[in-house]
Amino acid sequence: MLMAAVALEVTGTTALKLSDGLSRPPWLAVVLLGYGGAFAALAFTLKSLPVGLSYAVWSGLGTVGAALIGRALFGESFGLPKLAGMALIIAGVVVLNLFEAANP
Repeated sequence: MLMAAVALEVTGTTALKLSDGLSRPPWLAVVLLGYGGAFAALAFTLKSLPVGLSYAVWSGLGTVGAALIGRALFGESFGLPKLAGMALIIAGVVVLNLFEAANP
């Protein structure tokens, strides 16, 4: 369910870019469905996983996913600093996950 929340959030963010400042109604609908679905899936996730871990995974992977989509679809820059930042985000999520597993 958490991965569905991440995928829906990245979908909503991508549609936000495609909505051209919320001026294109079909993409606006995808924005609303994407973010609404992401929050619903995250809410279900929080029934069984800790909030800190869930939010770290959701926001971290969402950030990395949005950066990858930005590069793939919109030709956004993708240099060493951005790669290092994404690696640090992923490392942070892994550390949080490890400590959560060690201290349930």
